[in-house]
Amino acid sequence: MIHYHGCPLSGGMQTQTAYKSRHAMISFAGRANMELIVEVCQSFTIDNGAFSYWKKEKEFDLEGFGLFMEKWFRHPSFDWYCLPDVIGGDHHDNAQIRAAWFNTVSSDVWKKGRPVWHLHEPLEVLQEMIICWPGVCIGSSGDYAKIGTQEWWARMAAAMEVLCDEQGRPKVQIHGLRMLDPTVFSQFPFSSADSTNVARNCGIDKAWGGPYAPKTTHARALVMMGNIEAHASAQTWSGDNDGGKNYELFG
Repeated sequence: MIHYHGCPLSGGMQTQTAYKSRHAMISFAGRANMELIVEVCQSFTIDNGAFSYWKKEKEFDLEGFGLFMEKWFRHPSFDWYCLPDVIGGDHHDNAQIRAAWFNTVSSDVWKKGRPVWHLHEPLEVLQEMIICWPGVCIGSSGDYAKIGTQEWWARMAAAMEVLCDEQGRPKVQIHGLRMLDPTVFSQFPFSSADSTNVARNCGIDKAWGGPYAPKTTHARALVMMGNIEAHASAQTWSGDNDGGKNYELFG
């Protein structure tokens, strides 16, 4: 499984070197120090930044994102990107923005994208996505916006029944958006997952107490990244939907 760490890290440009030989997820809405990050990381993916635009009550810049992707999609370390989506929208809204995106970018950029299926959308939409794309991103939304609730686990279980075959093997590559928590991704046969947990917390001094706690944001980021990357995703979907321990994993 690939562990994509969100960008940028708090602590300034020097801290960004913590991405050396790691995997980064860079948001279109927060691409500070991007040139340094892509220089040192092993690979990177790009988030469309729609959530940040939504939080700031700004209209998503579809054309600007298109120009941005045309610039970066040929980088040798680039993996894929999240197709534009509508935060809080229904499956019709998201189908419309994907259609608009198709008419905005080149076919080469289009092929590098992966759609976002939101948990509040119909399962039939997810079924269509796995026919059309080699990978799907899963986003927590609507009544399932909070990761880890009973309702969230039940909805994820329903999604896995669509995404996996009779033996629990994924039919396509699955990416968990904001799911880079070992208690979460160890339950699912994810190819990758991301989180901004390290980026948000490595610079909070009060969260790091005791005489042996790292003092610099760079060292803290390394510790947090290492702890996350020590865990793997599940090999198959076991059908467990309560967040319990995955006994297929060692340790």
